[in-house]
Amino acid sequence: MTEWTAWPAPAKLNLFLHITGRRADGYHLLQTVFQLLDRGDTIHLRLRTDGVVARSSELAGVPAEADLVVRAARLLKPHAAEQAGVDIAVDKRIPMGGGLGGGSSDAASVLVALNRLWGCGLDQDALARLGLGLGADVPVFVRGRSAWAEGVGEELTPVELPPRWFVIVDPRVSVPTGPLFQAPELTRAAPPTTIPRFLAGAETSNVFEPVVSARYPAVAAALKWLEPYGRPRLSGSGGCVFVDVAAEDQALALAAACPQGWSAQVARGVNRSPLQAALDSFSAGASPSW
Repeated sequence: MTEWTAWPAPAKLNLFLHITGRRADGYHLLQTVFQLLDRGDTIHLRLRTDGVVARSSELAGVPAEADLVVRAARLLKPHAAEQAGVDIAVDKRIPMGGGLGGGSSDAASVLVALNRLWGCGLDQDALARLGLGLGADVPVFVRGRSAWAEGVGEELTPVELPPRWFVIVDPRVSVPTGPLFQAPELTRAAPPTTIPRFLAGAETSNVFEPVVSARYPAVAAALKWLEPYGRPRLSGSGGCVFVDVAAEDQALALAAACPQGWSAQVARGVNRSPLQAALDSFSAGASPSW
């Protein structure tokens, strides 16, 4: 076995999220902006030569066979040598069910890193197509750019977002996405907007915010607590909420005041994923780090 390598799996925020309709197969058509962050999970990989894909860390409530990191490695394996295998461990910092893309980002980092470590040679488009089979958010992490997204979230256009700091509050509520898409009160016919309108500051919202707030009082309370400090928003389908602030010191002070029973973290928005920087370091002969 080789030594362990560590790879970033950054979190994301949805700066807005609209549902503009539904496809014939029932999937919802979205418009959103993915803002990548400089914080997230860490994926540890150690190559094996016996063809085995094994998870070396536990994830509460998620059996190994259902874990997206294991599924991602096995999805890529047919493109690798027959005896290629890997041990996978995850330092989990992104809250599960928080709307921050943790599972999708973890899967994408496994695909991208193992593609290099196993010498599969797949290009980014091929990896993104594989990732889409694991989840609609996986391609944005594979491509490694903050992006405007349409379709079911896979039609991506990179966008340059202004530098900003975010305070992300976790009210310790895990929100499953599936029931929200079935909610009868969910708005499914928002008028489409455009990238220029969004960048010019046109009013946008998260279609899940009223649904999640009504069903999870702790999320509603967290949004209310952040109101004096800016425009609080729900990320994805929740339950984490966030607000952007002008400077790091302001963000740190706000996070330090987080009410007991919740947690808060400070993150910086980035346009290029830390995973891409890790790939650059690996190509230059240095160990990737996070």
